[in-house]
Order: sequence, then structure tokens, then C-alpha cells
Amino acid sequence: MSQIPLQHGVFLAPYHPNEESPTTWLRRDIELAQHLDKLGFAELWVGEHHSGGFEIIASPDLFIAAAAEVTRRIRFGTGVMTLPYHNPLVVANRMAQLDHQTMGRVSFGFGPGLLMSDALMMGIDPEKTRDMMLEAIDVIVRLLRGECVTARTDWFNLVEARAHLLPYSQPLEMAVASAGTPSGGRAAGKFGMSMLCVAASQVGAFDVLASNWKIANEVAAQYGNTMDPAKLRLVAPMHIAETREKARENVRHGLDRWVRYYDMAAPNPFPKDGRDPVDILVDSGRAVIGTPEDAIAMIERLRGKQGQFGVFLAQHVDWADWDQTMKSFELYARYVMPHFSGANANRVATYNVMAERVEEFKTLRRGAADKAFAQHEAALRKVG
Repeated sequence: MSQIPLQHGVFLAPYHPNEESPTTWLRRDIELAQHLDKLGFAELWVGEHHSGGFEIIASPDLFIAAAAEVTRRIRFGTGVMTLPYHNPLVVANRMAQLDHQTMGRVSFGFGPGLLMSDALMMGIDPEKTRDMMLEAIDVIVRLLRGECVTARTDWFNLVEARAHLLPYSQPLEMAVASAGTPSGGRAAGKFGMSMLCVAASQVGAFDVLASNWKIANEVAAQYGNTMDPAKLRLVAPMHIAETREKARENVRHGLDRWVRYYDMAAPNPFPKDGRDPVDILVDSGRAVIGTPEDAIAMIERLRGKQGQFGVFLAQHVDWADWDQTMKSFELYARYVMPHFSGANANRVATYNVMAERVEEFKTLRRGAADKAFAQHEAALRKVG
């Protein structure tokens, strides 16, 4: 199998400190989209959350509509839209409209929801959200194909429903969130969709990367679908700097604050053994807090476990201050992207040739110069 070209993007939850202005941070998130666009990142995925204080974007499609207007080429994804919280006809219409507004620069990522507080505020049983997601996506797929749909469940009722618009893209890319359980892979295989592995570097999820992809392919075969590894996206958090020491210093700005939130929101909290959270993250392989070389090593490690995949998404985590975070993405674009694209292969090859033949080239250059002077002197003698 030929190597799949690796694309690079960012996964924006976002995580923002709840003692600072949400207005400022939302504007900065749009600045981030512009920054990534200029640096050549291929994608930016934006999440949906309704509680907890940190993850302040409640409507990823609303945010994407604004960010798309001030960027040129970067693609966006809803990462993810939580289907149990919305009527599926409304979701289909919103995504089709967004696809038109961005002129095809959007992917529809969806999932069952992570925050228990989100579901409980809406009176939704968290144990039912995965089944609700499957019920919703079955209808949304049909609506976006232009079908007239009548469907009733215990949480929505559609009567001869049609999507108001068909997507600009044919087809609109859809991606199922997978966080380590088989449900994401099964859904992706059943519907022939992309997969978004939102916790690829976490211990439990990392261990089942290859097996979940295998499940997706097996289920896809049962339904006559084919999984495309180029549309497989893996997410891992990272902050990079010129040195490991500098990176560790940078993340002191906000890491402890993030850890406190993460311990409440995520299913696998940090061990309470007195260790430095930086060491826990780095030693376990969950995150990169280091250099561009460490980022490259993380991605190679994921490739070794998963096999080929199409897009690596660096999770934006607000561990460092704004300027150092922007610098981290700049370093990623300068050093990590060209490593995987091979953009410098010919430059390195020609440089090496020059280094190997430097004495030969110096001799040739002196010879050419000597010949030019000799010709000049001969011409002067003729004139004289």
C-alpha cells in the first residue's frame, strides 16, 4: 500500500479559563483560525458543549460560519455536534446551509456527547445517548440524500420531512467521534463514514486504535461500504517550543487549571500520586510537552499502533499563554509538517551534493574565474 499523505489540523474544544472574558476568547478563537489558515494547516475542528465553564462554544456551526468568512483555504469540522441534543431535521438543515456558506469547506462530525452535565440539564439519560445518536444519524443521512422521511422515536417525530437544502458538497463528509469504545467504529462502518478518534493518545483509547479500525472495516464490509484511511483522524494534545525545558516552562501558565477541569469532565482522571502533571502526560504518551522532534515522535508512534491515517489533529489545550500557543503552532508548521510531507527532500539532497563535492566545485569556480581573466587580458592585448 502506498503511503497516505498526512494532513495536519487542530482540534478546538475549546478549553478556556473561566475567570477571563468569554468575549475575548471567542475573538481569539477566530484569530486562531486565521493563524492556522496562514500557516497552512488543513483543518480546524470545533466542539459543542453546554456546561462546565471551560468549553465555551455551544454552537460549532455558528462559530465556523464566522471563522470561514475570515479564512481562505482551511477546512472546518464540527468536532462534534452532539446529536441527542437536536432534532435531526434541524441538524440536517443547519449543516447543509453551512456547507453552502463555506462553499464546501466543512465536514459534519457528530457524537453522543461527553459531558454528563450537558445531558442531565436536558433531562437525557446518558446511557441512552449512543442509541439516540444512531437513531438521529440514520435519519440525517437520508435527509441529506434528499429523501422524504417519516420516522418516530421516543425523542423525535418526523412526518414527511425533507431537508430544506441539499448540501453544497456531494456528498457532505460525515465523521463519527470515537473515544475508545467500539460504538464509533461500528457506526462509521455501518454508514460508510469517516472516523474522528478524539482521544487517540490516551492509554485505553490508544490500546484499541487498531482494533476499533478493524471493527469499522468489518462492519463496513457487512453493509457494502469501504473505510478510507485517508479520512481517519487522530487527536492528541501537544504544546511545543524550541526546547523541552521551554515547553515545560510555558505550560505552567494553565496546565494545573486544565487538569482540575479535566478531572471533573473526563472518564479517566489524573492519578493522585503527587507526580507532576507534566510528567504524567509525557511519560504516559498522552501528550507532547516538548519540541518539534517530540511531536514527530508522537505521530510516528500513532502510526505504529494504528497504521496509516489521513489527518493528525493537535488538540488546542490553553496550557501556555496566547503568544506561546501561537508560537507552538508556528513551530509545528515549520518543522513537523515538512517532515511528513517530504517538502525538503530535494533541498536536503542538493545541499548534501554540494557538501560532498565542495572542493570540486571550488576548483571549477576558480578555473572559470581564471579563464575569464585570461580572456579579458587577451582582449586587451588585441586592442593594444
